[in-house]
Amino acid sequence: MKLSREFYLQSALTAAVELLGTYLVRNISGHSVISKIVETEAYCGPGDKACHACNNRRTKRTETMFMEGGHAYVYLIYGLNHCLNIVTERKDIPHAVLIRAVEPVQGIDIIKNNRQLIKSVHDLTNGPGKLTKALGIDMDLNGYDMVEGSELFIEKGLPLKRSAIVKTARVNIDYAGEYRDRPWRFYIKDNPFVSRK
Repeated sequence: MKLSREFYLQSALTAAVELLGTYLVRNISGHSVISKIVETEAYCGPGDKACHACNNRRTKRTETMFMEGGHAYVYLIYGLNHCLNIVTERKDIPHAVLIRAVEPVQGIDIIKNNRQLIKSVHDLTNGPGKLTKALGIDMDLNGYDMVEGSELFIEKGLPLKRSAIVKTARVNIDYAGEYRDRPWRFYIKDNPFVSRK
């Protein structure tokens, strides 16, 4: 069952935990590629110095973050890799959850084809740039409505026990001052598809 709009109208901190164990569905040319979300990071709006929309900064890139929860926020990092974020909260409250890693469940042949030089199955989707390449996610999906649309959306998974969830600091945000060490990265304990720093 697809996640409802109501799910996304909560803080990124809450959604980042609750998205673990859900299923990211990407439909490509009539084929469904399904993967389980195993690692996330929360970015919490104007007060979060690691957030693109810190101090309510509105630019061409960040405008998507100000949309109503349930839209995809896709951006290019280092000019090479796309990152997929899920916008949360109500309109004009710029929260988002970065999807850092997923575990392939269905459509592994498509994933392998999109990541042809990668030999280990665990290296196919264990990072934000890796998973977008594997799932064919790029700027064309920036602003995509994941509640109403059928090309990219999230389905419910089985609830996880709190003991199965690891909470730690986010990655590669040394510029974020006192927000650098906030424990706003979450992942499924012992899952082999979790990213390596």
